[in-house]
Amino acid sequence: MTLNELVSVYSEATPNPESMKFVVNKMILPNDSIDFRDKRKISQSPLAKKLFEFPYVKGVFVMNNFVSVTKHSDYEWFDLLPELKKLVQEFVTSGEPVVSKRERLIEEEETEAIKKIKQLLDDHVKPAVEMDGGAISFKSFVDGVVTVTMKGSCSGCPSSTMTLKAGIENLLKRMVPEVEAVEAEAM
Repeated sequence: MTLNELVSVYSEATPNPESMKFVVNKMILPNDSIDFRDKRKISQSPLAKKLFEFPYVKGVFVMNNFVSVTKHSDYEWFDLLPELKKLVQEFVTSGEPVVSKRERLIEEEETEAIKKIKQLLDDHVKPAVEMDGGAISFKSFVDGVVTVTMKGSCSGCPSSTMTLKAGIENLLKRMVPEVEAVEAEAM
């Protein structure tokens, strides 16, 4: 292994006290994300499968260069961080793919309003949400209501409702007159 291939991982707190973001110094799932809120679909991800072997792991979210882990509330991060950092580092160093091949959804025909909503989410909302160890994605726009999906640390975060209503909804209402409300889809 050369110095250029050295994998480092550091942990970063998120607004959700039950989630921690593990940032890797290389892309592990570029321009994509995958969210596991339970063990049902972990066969799609060898990394998630390994993380869910720990009894304290409640959820795993992988995107770009980070992994967000949500723990059960009866565990303390101080005790878990070294073990989780080591697992993520060893997994990434192994070169094993983070997710197995999966099909992409075909995008529906988009109206101008939908294109503008998606662009605003991409340019103004996603970067901030990703910094907190989560992700937001456009789900639908029907009868003036934008539905988004919150993943990773944002899923179940106490402050996500305030962020959704005070931040995202206000932005979209201001910039896209057709928007009347924004709602998060339950994961």
